[in-house]
Amino acid sequence: MPLAPAPSAPARYTRTAMLLHWVLGLALVALFGLGLYMTGLPFSPQRLKLYNWHKWAGVALLALSVLRLLWRATHRPPVLPTTVTRTMPRWQRMAHHATHHALYLLFFAVPLIGWAYSSAAGFPIVFLGLWPLPDFVPASPGLAEAIKPWHELSAYAMAALVLLHVGAALKHQWIDRDGLLSRMLPGRR
Repeated sequence: MPLAPAPSAPARYTRTAMLLHWVLGLALVALFGLGLYMTGLPFSPQRLKLYNWHKWAGVALLALSVLRLLWRATHRPPVLPTTVTRTMPRWQRMAHHATHHALYLLFFAVPLIGWAYSSAAGFPIVFLGLWPLPDFVPASPGLAEAIKPWHELSAYAMAALVLLHVGAALKHQWIDRDGLLSRMLPGRR
């Protein structure tokens, strides 16, 4: 008895995957911009307020990342079209997969390192000013100083990968003209 063919992968991402992708992407850009802006401010009530907003957004981003990972784990993403895989060099396919895996890792690492830094520095996170979150690590000035550069470095690494991701998508759209970007754009199915 012949085996039934495996269900084919969809040609496009689901609407939920698209929504999670674009909301997370825009939030990452905004949060990175806020981080750059607030660190350049002199100590003031405004700077403290922005740091709290940054922490709240980081926690929200972490929750959104969990949702995105769960969605990805339970909904098969579309395979790369054969028109793309036939013309894409092996190193680009490897870079494609490596970039996506690294981004997913950093979606979690950056906010968790920020949370650890905030805890170590003795500044607990009170989400939206209403719900205190548990300290991720004990308060310790030495630990805070050790963690601080890792939050910044991982945020810059994520920003670089986001730029690489965007650049690759635009290359596929405008140079290769292979329609790869349309898989992640809302519209007709």
